[in-house]
Amino acid sequence: MVEMRWHSRAGQGAVTAAKGLGDVISTTGKEVQAFALYGSAKRGAAMTAYNRIDDKQIINHAKFMRPQYVLVLDPALAYTANITENEREDTKYIITSHLSPEELKKEIPKLQGKDVHTLDCFQISLDTIGRAIPNTPMLGAFVKISGMFELDYFKEKMLKVLSKFPQRIIDANMDAITRAYNEVK
Repeated sequence: MVEMRWHSRAGQGAVTAAKGLGDVISTTGKEVQAFALYGSAKRGAAMTAYNRIDDKQIINHAKFMRPQYVLVLDPALAYTANITENEREDTKYIITSHLSPEELKKEIPKLQGKDVHTLDCFQISLDTIGRAIPNTPMLGAFVKISGMFELDYFKEKMLKVLSKFPQRIIDANMDAITRAYNEVK
């Protein structure tokens, strides 16, 4: 079973991204869960979202997990949240930051010796979508780091997820996914 934990602030799109990823994964015949836990329901409050992916039915509905992937949408949470909680030896961290992985590891000692990847999801979303919503770029980075999907396959399936939006928004999100895929370090 593959387990993922998203660290975000309410309003940054982690729940939407986790559910969108779940929709794409469901097209592959795998079982998937996407859920979130909120503290305060206020915009800007720290929150976590989760995904589980497996070949067989997932009967575990607990929030406890040992994630293979930890996705951090808000860079401040890398400093303040316990993003390494219940990690595995092979956990991969994808963190929104303008810093390189090496620079970030120097700033956050608990990331020393970890498999850390960075990209500036806020800048990518501002440049492509026109708003600072880091969820779509994070999905592009996840596709690259996980190797779970070919980029073209993922984008094709995301078109269905985004189909309720105007074409310009769909195109901007596709650009954000592609740019993040190419820029993640």
